[in-house]
Amino acid sequence: MAEDPRYAWLTLSRIPGIGPVLYRRLLEKFQSPDQVFKAGLPDLLSVSGLGEKAARAIVRSKRNESVEREIEALDRLGVRLVTILSPDYPPLLARIYDPPPFLYCLGSGSLRDRPVIAMVGSRNASAYGRKITERLAYSLALAGVVVVSGLARGIDTAAHNGALIAKGRTVAVLGSGLDVVYPPENRNLVEQITEKGLVCSEFPLGALPERPHFPVRNRIISGLSLGVVIVEATQHSGSLITARLALEQGREVFAVPGSVESFKSSGTHGLIKQGAKLVERAQDILEEIPGYAAQTNPESETPVPAPALGLSADQLRIWGLLADGPKQIDPLVRETGLAVGLLLSHLLDLELKGVIKQLPGKFFERK
Repeated sequence: MAEDPRYAWLTLSRIPGIGPVLYRRLLEKFQSPDQVFKAGLPDLLSVSGLGEKAARAIVRSKRNESVEREIEALDRLGVRLVTILSPDYPPLLARIYDPPPFLYCLGSGSLRDRPVIAMVGSRNASAYGRKITERLAYSLALAGVVVVSGLARGIDTAAHNGALIAKGRTVAVLGSGLDVVYPPENRNLVEQITEKGLVCSEFPLGALPERPHFPVRNRIISGLSLGVVIVEATQHSGSLITARLALEQGREVFAVPGSVESFKSSGTHGLIKQGAKLVERAQDILEEIPGYAAQTNPESETPVPAPALGLSADQLRIWGLLADGPKQIDPLVRETGLAVGLLLSHLLDLELKGVIKQLPGKFFERK
């Protein structure tokens, strides 16, 4: 197993005291984790910031069975390890002060061929917040932009959904291991994202979504992106951490205004007062991306299809599956993975909302 290059990458990350900054300095000095483990103590101690305790731990490192088990789990789950030396590693992320030495990734999408914009905001989003987020993400995806967010409830989920409705590419960055989807109701959303995009994390398999993980995760969301769009952030919102990180990384910060009477947008309005660009439509974002300003006419932006707005993730999935024509219950059960009772409940709700209609023979189609 030690011959597998992933072994050295993972083992070095488990040395106490080796964080992203020291990991990068070691790579700059020795070119690869494998060469780090072959180095002597004097050479290791010449690396700025590396203490004697950590250096001796590297020299004395022994075969790590837990790393071997993790590699087996990665292969079993189809998770790729994308290292900072890989051509697939996101170029913008590699330029921040403390890039993760590697990312765990599910999916086949790339972040090298298209511009990337992040969208984050309140977990307890209003109907307005979800609607505007879906609309912006939809229009950005139609323009060929990759939409990045954090898979959280509320604004994050709306951002991913908007991009998916446009059949575009979206990336979710988790604050947990890839085998610990949080929130759990977004498991189906993860499956949809991986069809064309990516689900990523710097945390190992099995890592729980603990509170300290999310500020750490946020630097990746902003680091991947040319700019960050903030929707419905309060004065103490974690989204403001992402905005601050974006500014530190030299990224653009965009903010969507809300009602002056809503505390949900107090932090967003504060960003606008401090110089964040006010966003009303996707064109406001696209004009800040070199080469994209002329691609979208602000008077003719394609809106999100009206039936998709305000639907849950499961309902959006059902609605999307009906795009090719009428379907019966059994195919919908297989393709959504939902229990029959839950599927029927969603179908009834969609009928009541006027989104779909039932045909003879228990077929359902879009209206």
